[in-house]
Amino acid sequence: MGRLDGKVAIISGASRGMGKAEAILFASEGAKVAVCDIRDDEGKALSESIGSSATYIHLDVTREDQWIAAVEATVSAFGSVTTLINNAGIAESAPFYEMSLESYQRVTDVLQTGVFLGMKSVVAPMTAAGGGSIINISSIDGLIGMDNIISYVGAKWAVRGMTKAAAREVADRNIRINSIHPGFIYTHLAVEDESHLAATHALLDKHTANLAPMGRTGKPEEIAKLALFLACDESSYSTGSEFVADGGLTSGYPSPGASA
Repeated sequence: MGRLDGKVAIISGASRGMGKAEAILFASEGAKVAVCDIRDDEGKALSESIGSSATYIHLDVTREDQWIAAVEATVSAFGSVTTLINNAGIAESAPFYEMSLESYQRVTDVLQTGVFLGMKSVVAPMTAAGGGSIINISSIDGLIGMDNIISYVGAKWAVRGMTKAAAREVADRNIRINSIHPGFIYTHLAVEDESHLAATHALLDKHTANLAPMGRTGKPEEIAKLALFLACDESSYSTGSEFVADGGLTSGYPSPGASA
């Protein structure tokens, strides 16, 4: 018996990285999964590889009409919606004093407005289903700051606060809302060209080794397993909370003179 038997999940940004790992894991645990993304070829291929437990739906998370359509398509395919993972993400880098307003708003639209629209769109079907779980993928950058990505940091902090505010408003509907705060994870987030992926991951490894007590970069599957816990009934008393998976990176810093 799967831990997600009877659950129906919408996952945004599901064609790659953490979203892809979540879709595969959730289906293996008994859930029906709506694989949602703007990368149609990759999303369709993933859905087809999963089989009858999945369907692909094109979704630009900045568009309210597309959220409404995605929810309707999911209910049509699988009968309900019980789980949402707001996973879609982008990042653009520049010092804040050089970043254009257009760049800032582009990131905010996906990371913050997209989460708002996603949460809003599933309240009615989750209420009809008797409850549900919304999982917002934030970041350690929603807990601390980082240079040169002020739009990303600002949006991820916003997601953390939105999670808490929204969780209070729908607790009486048996809808739980929590945020996950990954550290450095092997993903495509800032890499579109596959030929640069290995080099980018090597830089991540070097960076994480110096910052995280566990000394390694995280895997998408590790975040997916945390999302699985929050999606299933094992986390039934958790809402409005942050769940951090960062290899200990945000736990503190070494004392002066401590060995590396």
